[in-house]
Amino acid sequence: SFAYFTIKDRLPQILTRVIDTLHRHKNEFFEEHGEKGVEAEKRAISFLSKLRNELQTDKPVTPLEDELPDAALWNQYLDYQRNLPNGSGEPSWFQSPWLYVECYMYRRIHAALAQNPPIDNFDVFKEGKAQNFFESQEAIIALCTYFQELLKNIKDLDEKQLQEELLKLLQVSLWGNKCDLSFSAGEDSSQKSSPLQSLENMIPYILVNDMEKVWSLLVNAKKNRTERSNIRVDIILDNAGFELVSDLVLADFLLSSKLADEVYFHGKSIPWYVSDTTKHDFNWTIKQLGSANHMWMSRCGINWEGNLKKGVWVFRDHMFWTLPHDFSSMSEVAPDLYAELQKSNLLLFKGDLNYRKLTGDRKWEYSFPFHQALNKFHPAPLCSLRTLKSDTQVGLKPGQGEQIQGSEPEWMVSGKYGVVQFDAGL
Repeated sequence: SFAYFTIKDRLPQILTRVIDTLHRHKNEFFEEHGEKGVEAEKRAISFLSKLRNELQTDKPVTPLEDELPDAALWNQYLDYQRNLPNGSGEPSWFQSPWLYVECYMYRRIHAALAQNPPIDNFDVFKEGKAQNFFESQEAIIALCTYFQELLKNIKDLDEKQLQEELLKLLQVSLWGNKCDLSFSAGEDSSQKSSPLQSLENMIPYILVNDMEKVWSLLVNAKKNRTERSNIRVDIILDNAGFELVSDLVLADFLLSSKLADEVYFHGKSIPWYVSDTTKHDFNWTIKQLGSANHMWMSRCGINWEGNLKKGVWVFRDHMFWTLPHDFSSMSEVAPDLYAELQKSNLLLFKGDLNYRKLTGDRKWEYSFPFHQALNKFHPAPLCSLRTLKSDTQVGLKPGQGEQIQGSEPEWMVSGKYGVVQFDAGL
């Protein structure tokens, strides 16, 4: 399975890169923190080398020994895995649910640094995320330019034209999800060309296309809104770099077209899955745009800083997003987050990992209904924008998946196909 390939090849590669990154920063740690920095780097590397060995030799998954706030929840989850009626008792790297051990590896990488001050705030994935941003410059310039031109006459667009623009930017945000560094094990995955030119040709690759439903929901909310009701959209972010910029453009469009009054962004509270967006990445990206020497890029960045200051954009992170649980347990494990999401008119879940957690990462029949796979997770109407990079997929028409499988055995993991899947909730 793709899970086997991931644990056998991709995860050790990612760990090797992390160790290499720490090695390369040794002098910097020494300059900043003296001997203490170098000692911390050595300890972190030995912790990570041990982790890599455990993974490659299929050792049992061990409880977390750190004092971080989520450690107890992780260890409870390990007990839950141990006691599964159909499980094999002691979970190990190759004998456990893929989603669980993959999340567990990233949590252990975090522990390797968090337990070793003074380098405990060092993000081992930061360079890759920055590189992805800089290597996607042309695509970012094209997108910002397109968007700023659109803003000039957004007030004059009729409903049909507004709908067309929303569908376009939803697609840019969907295909922006191809830029994923955990998928390429950290290899370059930047967006080189303008994402807008190829949208027409990409339509056939959207296997479930519920974009019209997203439009209907937003336009009806806009028509029915009262003085007192705010239309709120929440975007549960995935990757930093080009994908994040495509999400920010979509969010700005929602405000500028009055389809939303406020947008909440949800990111990760610790470095995660190589390129996932943390608060630092979010703020850094907006600052980079604001200070760019390209007129439309900097216009976007400056406007977006303004949105954050005015409070019409809000960034939130929550420990739950970096737990191994799927979302159907959110109301129990993180009732505060679930209650927060219930205030939204629309939840947009970006990317593959969010899709796996929405659907419980099971090997469903392709035509199994999306609504049922969500397993009662319905805080608000939601939509998943995801390019396929793992072998779980639901909500297809009967025979649709089998037909593609016939000619393209790798269709579920190549990132070539996408879905925009909507669920209205209860």
